[in-house]
Amino acid sequence: MDRAPQETRTYHLTAVTAQRRSLFQVTATAELLQQTIFDYRGQGRFLLHAFVIMPDHFHALITPAHDVSLEKTVQFIKGGFSFRLKSKFDVWTRSFNETQILDEEKFLTCVRYIEDNPVHERLAQTPEVYPYTSAGRGPLDPMPLHLRA
Repeated sequence: MDRAPQETRTYHLTAVTAQRRSLFQVTATAELLQQTIFDYRGQGRFLLHAFVIMPDHFHALITPAHDVSLEKTVQFIKGGFSFRLKSKFDVWTRSFNETQILDEEKFLTCVRYIEDNPVHERLAQTPEVYPYTSAGRGPLDPMPLHLRA
């Protein structure tokens, strides 16, 4: 199967828990999702530019690897987390939302939106103090070259 060119494959993803349950208010569960995301990133499945884990959803700014579809990327994260959690209940809604990122301005706007989410939702005073975000961690994966002005 031919994949889209790499330069059209950076996305802002949002996935929501089933029935909007606040699974990630529990530290161990939030840490498990965070570790799952980092494990698949470490395996080279995708580049991770920014992320935040909120009580009932997560946002991630990612670029899938050349040989990995967007749907497979989401399956790694959601399915990998569900497998590790071993819940008897549905963990996620069946779908996810994505917005394709095509330029530097949209990329930077997305990073700010993702990292400011805990402040906007009054979960933290500043993005850097929220424990489940890329804010304040130092660089993850840099902005893809094709997006730079």
